[in-house]
Amino acid sequence: MSKTDQLGCQLSDTETHNALPLPSSSSKDARAIRSGVALREALLTLLEQKSFEQITIRDVCAEAGVHYATFFRHHATKESLLDDIALTQLAQLNDLTLAVRNATDYRSGFQALCIYVDEHRLLWSTLLNGGAGPTMREEWVRHCKRVADNEPPSSSWLPRELGTVCAATLIAETLAWWVAQPKEAFSPDDVADILLRLLSTTIMATE
Repeated sequence: MSKTDQLGCQLSDTETHNALPLPSSSSKDARAIRSGVALREALLTLLEQKSFEQITIRDVCAEAGVHYATFFRHHATKESLLDDIALTQLAQLNDLTLAVRNATDYRSGFQALCIYVDEHRLLWSTLLNGGAGPTMREEWVRHCKRVADNEPPSSSWLPRELGTVCAATLIAETLAWWVAQPKEAFSPDDVADILLRLLSTTIMATE
C-alpha cells in the first residue's frame, strides 16, 4: 500500500471515529437524575427495614442498583443524602397540607399532616429525631415563612415573623415527640387535635 493510500486509510479511520456519537450533556444529566432518585428511594426503602445508623452506603448502593463510586458523585456522606430526602419530604408535606386546608380550617391541614407522618413513621422519626433533625427544623421554618408571606396574620398582637417561627417550631417539636412514642399511644386525629389546641390558644389567639 502506498503512503498516499495509508494516509487515506488513517484519515478515513479518524473521520469514522470522530463521527461516532458522543454522550450528550442531556443524556448525562438524565442519568444523574435517575441515579439521584434511585439513591433517595433506596434509602427510603431501607429505612422501612432498619434504623439509619444500621444502614451503610454500600447498602444504599446495592438497593439502588448503582455503583459505589456513583454515590459520591451525588453525596459526600449518607447524612447528606438524608438531608436531601428531608428537604424533599418537607416540601411534599407542605404541599399536601396546603392542598386540603383553607383559611378557616386548620384542623384539616393538621390531620393531613399527621396522617402522612404516621404512614411514614420510621422515616419521620429519623428525619426529626436523627441526623437530619437540625436541617429539618431549619427548612421547616423557612417553608413556613414563605407560606406565611401569602397569608393574613394569624393574630393582631404577635409579629408575623415571630409567630411563624413559634408555630413552625411547635409543630415540628410536637411531631418529633409523637413519633418517639409507641405507635398505639396517640392516633393522627389525637395529634391533630393537640396541634390545633396548642396553636389556637397561643399563636392564633387574638388577645
